[in-house]
Amino acid sequence: MPELPEVETVRSGLDKHVAGRTIDAVEVLHPRAVRRHLAGPADFEAVLRGRTITGARRRGKYLWLPVGEDALVAHLGMSGQLLVGDPGRPVSAHVRARFTFTDQGPDLRFTDQRTFGHLAWASGGAVLPPLIAHIAPDPFEAVFDDGVFITRLRARRTGLKRALLDQSLVSGIGNIYADEALWRARLHWARATDTLTQAEAARTLAAVRDVLGDALLAGGTSFDRLYVNVNGESGYFSRSLCVYGQESQPCPRCGTPIRRAPFMNRSAYSCPRCQPQPRSRRYHGDLHDRST
Repeated sequence: MPELPEVETVRSGLDKHVAGRTIDAVEVLHPRAVRRHLAGPADFEAVLRGRTITGARRRGKYLWLPVGEDALVAHLGMSGQLLVGDPGRPVSAHVRARFTFTDQGPDLRFTDQRTFGHLAWASGGAVLPPLIAHIAPDPFEAVFDDGVFITRLRARRTGLKRALLDQSLVSGIGNIYADEALWRARLHWARATDTLTQAEAARTLAAVRDVLGDALLAGGTSFDRLYVNVNGESGYFSRSLCVYGQESQPCPRCGTPIRRAPFMNRSAYSCPRCQPQPRSRRYHGDLHDRST
């Protein structure tokens, strides 16, 4: 699933290519794309027709395009793409919704091979759509409070990687960047959060910001064609990954082979030497979160 750097890259492209343009028509090509719009595809098409997009915003892994006081919300899911291009190009089998504009310029297409993503209409949601108000700010938002995050992180009774993936604590971090940040912070993914010192928690946050920032500069991480920017271009941070997906490869810092472990039906990658496994088995990532 695209994480903060990928979604921010898409947001930036949308802000450049569709902000200030007026929607001429919307065509929903697969009803699942607007499954959260209970009034149905026809109403979704009608409510957006003639509306002017005034920008592109993001919280964590969610995007929204303000239209007056309201908003068009997009979640990319596993394979969703928002692509801008020549309106005369062929419509692929995976295009789920298409937006054309009154200026007859490039159109916007929501493409989603696995159909896990979705579009939604948020009445009164220009500033922050209600359906994502429960999601915590990400580390780059002005409203993000470092002290509050560190206090809440250390108060949890769970594993460190599991906490970083909890979008009610901090948004935008997924499997890839959690592993990369914890390698930079020299902390094991199964470390119990309530054993972290103030300095270790602060180091974790600094590492998260560093790795997300580096990934943003590279345009995100692409392993296949399921993630691309609005122009269909891949990101290149996959070339800079130190531990994620690097099982048995030498750690870039110490040379020890990277280890993979099962984690929440996925994997966790770490260096056995740089990130020593905690002695306690409390709050292993495969267990349920015991935070209150």
